[in-house]
Amino acid sequence: MSPSRFGSTRSLDVVGIGNAIVDVLVQTDDAFLSTHNLNKGAMALVDEEQAQRLYSASGAGMETSGGSAANTLAGLAQLGSKAGFIGRVRDDQLGTIFSHDIRAVGTRFETPAATEGPSTARCLILVTPDAQRTMCTYLGASVQLEPEDLDLSMVREAKVLYLEGYLWDSPAAKRAFIAAAETCRQGGGQVALSLSDGFCVDRHRDSFLELVNGHVDVLFANEDEITSLYGTDDFEAALDQVKGCCKVAALTRSEQGSVVLSGDQRWDIPAYSLGTLVDTTGAGDLYAGGFLHGYTKDLPLETCGNIGSICAGQVVTQLGPRSQVSLSELVQKHLS
Repeated sequence: MSPSRFGSTRSLDVVGIGNAIVDVLVQTDDAFLSTHNLNKGAMALVDEEQAQRLYSASGAGMETSGGSAANTLAGLAQLGSKAGFIGRVRDDQLGTIFSHDIRAVGTRFETPAATEGPSTARCLILVTPDAQRTMCTYLGASVQLEPEDLDLSMVREAKVLYLEGYLWDSPAAKRAFIAAAETCRQGGGQVALSLSDGFCVDRHRDSFLELVNGHVDVLFANEDEITSLYGTDDFEAALDQVKGCCKVAALTRSEQGSVVLSGDQRWDIPAYSLGTLVDTTGAGDLYAGGFLHGYTKDLPLETCGNIGSICAGQVVTQLGPRSQVSLSELVQKHLS
């Protein structure tokens, strides 16, 4: 095992800050997307009225606690990492579902529920037969997260603070995000960022570039997101630009696997095909979870990439972003 990446012993491997969202997964068809003018494969922000209308029109769904960072932390907890989550829900039915679900998988969640203001966030995830997911997100209470809602004691106990790019859509959450990152790094922890979505990168390119160039240790992005960040259509050109900007960049490419960069080193990680493709929801989130599990255990970066790839390869074979099989057993089987 390599020397520790982290200066001192900490009680938590990863603490994540993100939008606390209840995912409603519905299987549908392209005609439904066309009828409601939805851009296939993208994430659109909707208001509460639109969220209700789409929810009513879409038929029966599966409800589970979700949100990008929360999915990552659930994966980490399943793998045996000590994980914590910070995010805001309302004291309503969906808020109760979220809180119960995230704690049930073994993640620490202590942010008090809001007693007034918008209802708990929800994301309608429409899964078409080609396994593409189109997301309509009502952010509700999640974007009310303020710096004073942060449990900085939890942040100080983390080896890695994991942040999702979607937070950048809310000025209040963005302030909380920066405060937590500063606290983490002052204490010798590392900061990881997921760019979350190509359209999210388009909205916040300049501030994401600033973050990547000096405030982030570990960057997660898919091919669309990293090429959008650097304004190019060429993946290799984007790789050249991100090289050296942060300690580690882990960049996913769907069925082409992923590329992990650190300094002048590069590892090409294969994709793991573990069954029929059903739903790509959570693939990037679970990749990040697997990678960070290995990273906080001081495993070689190539191994971290393989663990991420195995977790992503599993979650796309089922509906929903929470693995229905033991991820730790799966990783053991494929890496032994």
